[in-house]
Amino acid sequence: MAQTKKEITVKEAIAKGDVWTKLSMILMGAGLFSHKQKAKGILVFLLEIAFIVFMAGIGISQLAALPGLGESEQGKIWNEAKGIYEYTKGDNSLTILLFGIVTLFVIAAIILLWILQMKQSYKVQKLIETNEHVPTFKEDLKSLINGNLHITLMTLPCLGILVFNIVPLVYMICMAFTSYSKEGNHLTLFDWNGLTQFGRVLNMNGTMGRQFWRVLGWTIVWAIFATFLNYILGMILALIINRKETKGKGFWRFCFILSIAVPQFVSLMIMRTMLQPQGAINILLQNAGLISSPLPFWTNATWARVTVIVINLWVGIPYTLLQITGILQNIPNELYEAAKMDGAGPVTIFFKITLPYMLFVTTPYLISSFVGNINNFNVIYLLSGGGPTNVGDTAGQTDLLVTWLYKLTVDQQYYNIGAVIGILTFVVLTIVTLVTYRNTASYKNEEAFM
Repeated sequence: MAQTKKEITVKEAIAKGDVWTKLSMILMGAGLFSHKQKAKGILVFLLEIAFIVFMAGIGISQLAALPGLGESEQGKIWNEAKGIYEYTKGDNSLTILLFGIVTLFVIAAIILLWILQMKQSYKVQKLIETNEHVPTFKEDLKSLINGNLHITLMTLPCLGILVFNIVPLVYMICMAFTSYSKEGNHLTLFDWNGLTQFGRVLNMNGTMGRQFWRVLGWTIVWAIFATFLNYILGMILALIINRKETKGKGFWRFCFILSIAVPQFVSLMIMRTMLQPQGAINILLQNAGLISSPLPFWTNATWARVTVIVINLWVGIPYTLLQITGILQNIPNELYEAAKMDGAGPVTIFFKITLPYMLFVTTPYLISSFVGNINNFNVIYLLSGGGPTNVGDTAGQTDLLVTWLYKLTVDQQYYNIGAVIGILTFVVLTIVTLVTYRNTASYKNEEAFM
């Protein structure tokens, strides 16, 4: 068997590298420059200079301010000569936190670059010592559209993920450990306060704690009903339409799929309007003499919760119908024929063949649907707005964690509490997803259906 090449380590490069490789520890790119890769060495050295200039300009000051997040408030001084008040600029903890985090990422990037250039310098040194060909800068560029095409294609997406996902995520996580909130007027100048906000949210005896556990409980109940009712009813509907005895299968599928063509935003807003106390549904029922007063679709907690679940069925069943229809049409007929020859009835065939096959294929879809329903902002916010809401509460009776997070940050300016809710939501979803998926047949036996 061919032996794989041992990967070069930084420790090895420092211990066995020549003078120029060792010099790269201080002057980045020196080893590359001396080992026939002058263009690459100059580029790395310029990046080191840019880093030094950045740190000398704003980096060090931002890192120094990060532990305290600023101290000086905006001042107001009376100017006798002008007869007006003049305002002095104070610290802004938001920008200090942001620039501090960006600086830490820049430091991490330069450390990674330092490691890579040390390893590359020693690698090129070994090529020279063994009289092997050292790639030129032109050859390195050509490799980016040939053997190393994956680097070219993945660089921009990875940078985008870093800038638009990872940095904002770290920024939000840091907010959970601060006093950034309208409480105490800490919207411009705030400080670190450790796990204080986590304690407030997880404490069942506190106001925020009671609301969190209530919202979490309803979020889980909602996700279970919204996921499994959609799946079960969509499966039943697909089975009925897929029967040989059913006439006009295409027409029935078209009727249900038509609701998908209408933008969900429009459908939900229409349903919300129709179910208002003076909406079309209540007026029609009152005019028909079936009710004497409007039904409390959005003003009673139980009614509101049942209503959003029912409307979500109307919105979600067509998607399940499409999923199950495709699966039913791909179950081998030989399985059904063999079962009938063995004397199995329709119920036995369903529970022994159809249902196991569907569950095997759709388990990942069920998990993603469950996670999606926990984060189902549109249905809840556009229908009930999270209400009804008790006086003094920051969360309504139908609020999910995601809609409550939106209210805490956008409407109520409890940014630190919102960050805590975001972190806890992520933790719950991660645990549920990993545990359930890793214990499914779809994960354990990816090759085939048994």
